[in-house]
Amino acid sequence: MEMESPIVTVAEGKLRGNQRTNLDGEKFYSFLGIPYGKPPIGNLRFKAPEPAEPWVGIRDATKQGPCSIHRSEITRKVEGSEDCLNLNVYSKKLPSEDSSLKPVMVWIHGGGFVVGSNNVQHYGPEHLMLEDIVLVTINYRLGFLGFLDVDDPSLEVPDNAGIRDQRLALQWVQKNIKNFNGDPDNVTVFGQSAGGMSIHFHILSPASKGLFHKAIMQSGCLFTKPDLGSAVVKMAQLINENTKTEREALDVLRNIPEDKFFGFQTEYLEKYPRSRPFLKNEKLNSTQIIPMEEIIKSGQYNKVPILLGYTDNEGIVKDILDTTDLLGSGWEPIFEFAQSAHLEEDDPKRQIVLDKLGKFYSQKKYASEKYMWSTDSLFILPAIISAKLHTETSSEPVYLYNVSLDAGLNFWKRLFDKTHYSGAAHCDELGYLFNTAFASHKLHKGELEILAVRRFVKLWTNFAKYGNPTPAGNDLNITWKPVDKNEVHYLDIGKELIPSTNPVPDRVKIWNEIYDFIGDKK
Repeated sequence: MEMESPIVTVAEGKLRGNQRTNLDGEKFYSFLGIPYGKPPIGNLRFKAPEPAEPWVGIRDATKQGPCSIHRSEITRKVEGSEDCLNLNVYSKKLPSEDSSLKPVMVWIHGGGFVVGSNNVQHYGPEHLMLEDIVLVTINYRLGFLGFLDVDDPSLEVPDNAGIRDQRLALQWVQKNIKNFNGDPDNVTVFGQSAGGMSIHFHILSPASKGLFHKAIMQSGCLFTKPDLGSAVVKMAQLINENTKTEREALDVLRNIPEDKFFGFQTEYLEKYPRSRPFLKNEKLNSTQIIPMEEIIKSGQYNKVPILLGYTDNEGIVKDILDTTDLLGSGWEPIFEFAQSAHLEEDDPKRQIVLDKLGKFYSQKKYASEKYMWSTDSLFILPAIISAKLHTETSSEPVYLYNVSLDAGLNFWKRLFDKTHYSGAAHCDELGYLFNTAFASHKLHKGELEILAVRRFVKLWTNFAKYGNPTPAGNDLNITWKPVDKNEVHYLDIGKELIPSTNPVPDRVKIWNEIYDFIGDKK
């Protein structure tokens, strides 16, 4: 039975949602702004998240919940709240006697851990809800509210509070998603950029075991990230120069009013650009931090089917960051660090590496591709390295893709007026998976863009349903093979879907030579 204002009961109380329609005009149910954690405010600022408390009566779930404090990509104004631990759920059907539980897809947004949200303007569900899945999109703490780096364990400020927020949301899904007709035993986590890095973290973290069963990493994995960190005492000294200890620093930082925190964070990052909020390797016990590559090689991680990949001109994002304040200042060191194969400035091998790579990328055939170096070092090589390592250490399939499609829903290039570059930029695939306010292109029957939407949605949801993006008998009429120990199979997603092997071999070769030279063999 259809309901205009559906009511669902979860562990914390009752929710009233509403109906929306997908790309084909079919109805589905929408529940917005559902709390999964207590507001992390006051003494809970910087702390590990705690589960949401019950409420009385029927909670209105027809309005978007607040996101974490950041500068909006649309309005360029600071928006959001510390009270941001909420999620959205979309489902074609609610539980009934004649309905079976459906695969669940949980979206973790990107934004460099400093911007972004699950807002329906950003990640509208109308495309993915063409398929019979349950979609969840989450908010989590960003910036230093979610990724403060504190060394003193007695202060009870955990590393990666934002990651813990995500984990709490996944625990909420396990507890409640049946009430939306979702299957808690068939959960796929998927995310892009910082969201992809987050998902890779959950794959490697024992604390996330059992919370998901498949994983999609779009333009981001842990081999993408540099090792940067914040200095909490140095931060507090911007306000009180007499701050000496982390305990004193936390007292200072907890007393910054919510409406002043973003301005303080911006001021700090302008002064110390390498001290960005970023993921920190997780301690697997009280004393030991094990590098992510060693975790993968050990085989001691959450082995699930993986789908990952990149766009063919990711590095355009460098031009966007250079010419806008999208993620704030201070991103240049990250690109420099990646382009030097993560060698510090005082490493004697750094200049040799830079000279060798500089000569390679200045070749005539690459000279017109201004940002290929950034594309390779930050995105393509990390994805290929991850795919190969997971293939070597797990019997679960690993599917690799390259997006080369350049069409009307490649919204990132259009939003920032970078259409003079060829190919697909960082974030450009999102306009096909989600109905986003960023994309100005209107869809019309029979055109490439709507065909591409259906292809992306079918591939991603097939993977969520079956662990295989092109199962036997699929109507895409292709077979996307997983990476194996002899061949790096991948799917090129362009105007056509073209299965291929061994992407950009000469570029992979030069980077393998670099890794061999510095003794960092991947």
